[in-house]
Amino acid sequence: MKITIAIDSFKGSLTSLEAGEAVRSGVLKAYPDAEVKVLPLADGGEGTVEALTIGMGGQLQTTKATGPLGQKVLARYGILPDGRTAIAEMAAAAGLTLVPEEQRNPLCTTTYGVGEILVDAIRKGCRHFIIGIGGSATNDGGLGMLQALGYQMLDEKGESVPHNATGLEKLATIDDSDVLPELKECTFRIACDVSNPLCGPEGCSAVFAPQKGAAPDMIPVMDSWLERYAKLAKAKYPNANPNAPGAGAAGGLGFAFLTFTNATLESGISIIMTETKLEEHITTADLVITGEGRLDGQTIMGKAPIGVAQLAKRHAKPVIAFSGCVTLDARLCNEHGIDAFFPILRQVTTMSQAMEPANARQNMIDTVEQVFRLLKASSNFG
Repeated sequence: MKITIAIDSFKGSLTSLEAGEAVRSGVLKAYPDAEVKVLPLADGGEGTVEALTIGMGGQLQTTKATGPLGQKVLARYGILPDGRTAIAEMAAAAGLTLVPEEQRNPLCTTTYGVGEILVDAIRKGCRHFIIGIGGSATNDGGLGMLQALGYQMLDEKGESVPHNATGLEKLATIDDSDVLPELKECTFRIACDVSNPLCGPEGCSAVFAPQKGAAPDMIPVMDSWLERYAKLAKAKYPNANPNAPGAGAAGGLGFAFLTFTNATLESGISIIMTETKLEEHITTADLVITGEGRLDGQTIMGKAPIGVAQLAKRHAKPVIAFSGCVTLDARLCNEHGIDAFFPILRQVTTMSQAMEPANARQNMIDTVEQVFRLLKASSNFG
């Protein structure tokens, strides 16, 4: 039997590869001769750097970068074996989790550190980037990132504006004469699963800024700044489009990538499946295994396990999913390519005990083993 495993991380418990290896161990207890391939899986959010870099034999890198509040943080990204492709998450330098709840205010946060990560990777020879932009603490339209890349964002006096969203209020001139020369050689695939425009009632200020700490009276102000910023950008770069789907992602970072770099915004799971060549492995498999920490009604809304399942169904492959827990509405997954799913909890326990990595790993192994013992007893899997 040939089995392809592509399972998302169990956040706070098992990484994608740890979960996959636990599944593999369970399979081999029932089918010692099975040919099992474990591939990394992520959706462009938290865990993407580790899953793709380690899963594809790359090397993790660490660099000092400016955090969302201006503090220095150690940001991690990956370089794949070709030495030319970098995997990064904007949240490593501008993520909401880096800002204490009582200090959250999107007027004060910056994406400058995201640009510093890119510069570090470019100086190490990378020219192709895969970047997840979920979990941002910012609403600066990518202003800070662009400044780190060498764009001069100037006020009416010709002086640099602040790196955060307040800089947009003062912005009068965009000067690209000092941009890092190598930037023009770079391509960016941006994992983006939202379609919001930059401005307006569905824009980043109205929809996402409140969860980043914005007070109601800040929202129309920030929106007007971003609208003005977009007009300045369009005057210099005619292809700038604040209404492009995803322009409002990550506080307008999507707009910055689309306008100032050679970038495309794509579904996160689609990027990961392409880069790992998942389809090639699925076509030769007898069975596909996926899953995530919690299967529920949200899973069908573009999350990684459904992406795997739908790809498998293009090739008429059966799909099993394993998860830490399931909800009643997880049955919707059966209508979207997952033939059967199994929670791995095997006894009444506390959440902290269930999420203990050693316990989660053993629960996964034991549950998978029993499922595959049943499959072995079936005439279809003799």
